[in-house]
Amino acid sequence: MNLISTELKPSFVEERKLKALGYQFIAGIDEVGRGSLAGPVVAAAVIVPCQIKAGWLKQVKDSKLLTPTKREYLFNLIHEVAISVGVGEVSYENIDAQGIVKSTKLAMKLAIDQLSPPPEFLLIDYLSLPEVPLPQKGIVDGDSLCFSIACASIIAKVTRDRLMIELDSSYPGYGLAQHKGYCTEKHVLNLKRLGPSPVHRRSFHPVKELIFPWL
Repeated sequence: MNLISTELKPSFVEERKLKALGYQFIAGIDEVGRGSLAGPVVAAAVIVPCQIKAGWLKQVKDSKLLTPTKREYLFNLIHEVAISVGVGEVSYENIDAQGIVKSTKLAMKLAIDQLSPPPEFLLIDYLSLPEVPLPQKGIVDGDSLCFSIACASIIAKVTRDRLMIELDSSYPGYGLAQHKGYCTEKHVLNLKRLGPSPVHRRSFHPVKELIFPWL
């Protein structure tokens, strides 16, 4: 884990700079599930007012640094204060067909399209979206530095975790509810024991080797 993620807390610095330039609706965007072996990639877009004041704001950080209970708690509070929240989901079939980068950007675009009012500027964790005709800025470690991106990371993570728990009910035995499809030792052992489920990404290692061992 990098130094930025462990020591800094997200702030409204980027949003306030843009407000001073005349932008009113600034969306933070992040995704989860890029490295998972199963299930969809999910992105969230969140427009949060810079002037909000609440004790829980200081608890917001990159979703990976929060417990599941804390994420659920903040998920509800973010929805209460946000001007708008959008979520985009792209399936494992699309990931296998188009690749994870294109699928991630599509999920982000779907999330942006759901925002009402529409955003005037995008703050994106790491990536850029040249196909979206809006002014934007990709920020390395954005979910650790930028408040609206951190909020988006929480919304996306909670949404996807809930989806993976549902998939665990449909495809038991893999432990999807526990590891959320990521490449843990237990997940790989269950994959070898059961073979890939319909929701596993055929283009990802080690799933690909189990299906196509000759490649």
